[in-house]
Amino acid sequence: MRRVPVLASLPRRLALCGALALIASCGGDGTADGESGRPPAAPTGVTATAGSATSVHVMWNALSVDAGPGVGAYEVYRDTTKIQEIPGSRHMVDVTRLRPSTVYVFTVRARDTEGRLGPRSQEVRATTPAVVAADRSAPTRPGGLRGRAAGSRAVQLSWAASTDDRAVASYDIHQGPTKIHSVGGNQTATVVTGLRPGTRYSFTVRARDAADNVSPAGAPLRLTTAGTDDGRDTAPTGFEATTRRADGAYHLDLAWVPPRTGGTVTEYQVHLDGRPATSLVFGGSAPRDRATYGFYLGREAGASHRVRIRAKLPDGTWGGFSAERTVTTGATPRP
Repeated sequence: MRRVPVLASLPRRLALCGALALIASCGGDGTADGESGRPPAAPTGVTATAGSATSVHVMWNALSVDAGPGVGAYEVYRDTTKIQEIPGSRHMVDVTRLRPSTVYVFTVRARDTEGRLGPRSQEVRATTPAVVAADRSAPTRPGGLRGRAAGSRAVQLSWAASTDDRAVASYDIHQGPTKIHSVGGNQTATVVTGLRPGTRYSFTVRARDAADNVSPAGAPLRLTTAGTDDGRDTAPTGFEATTRRADGAYHLDLAWVPPRTGGTVTEYQVHLDGRPATSLVFGGSAPRDRATYGFYLGREAGASHRVRIRAKLPDGTWGGFSAERTVTTGATPRP
């Protein structure tokens, strides 16, 4: 940023300070306090694609925040009405319960973790197709899925078109069991972004028609992005584990700091003694600064357990494990 000489900018600074005297103080370099905490920018790369006669898939680029509070949530609007609120770790949503043969206009706004709401994105439009009565036939399975890694955070995919007794409305791209992308029925190629370096992925594609009939998944394609990722950047930190006795039994209490993925993590998996023990989903109000969870262990005193936790990331993969802790039921907690 170009610096303005102090003497040359003095009249403007004095005028600014006078105008803001009742609501802010001015710093020595002419910047009003709080400017570093400005609201997030407008999301970019917003697209809207009809997924069926009654749904539209809206996507946007995840905002990159170099400093200050991160993105806590995205708000999705249809015309001027807010219709969805999405955790900041995600950048797509399926808008459902729409009307067939209708044009819809969507915008997206970002809200940071301190509650500041940014400006709206550019408008995007999508037209839902006409519904066909008594259509119960799903499209055929997409075939010939091919692709390659495009650097460390993206892959390019292509597949053979499906057929349907009416028409294919859209294609859904899954990573494992998680839907992470969608394109229109006239597309048979796409680029999937927001991936992790040095990570192995398994992609499948399903076709969907206007009546929301979904095809079986095509054959999976496994690709590995370039680079390395040891999982440390995606692991929960500050992990603590303690036991307590209640109602004649022992319980395990956990606490941790969610990984910084650019947004809110809603799903975790707890491993006990080297094996998955339970999964938990917080929903839209997932904690951002400190998370806690407890579950039943048993009635036996003196039983030792090893425990660790990991988070489900927006790309459909599991992040790195937290540090492992060892607990013993009935033992006196260390000070």
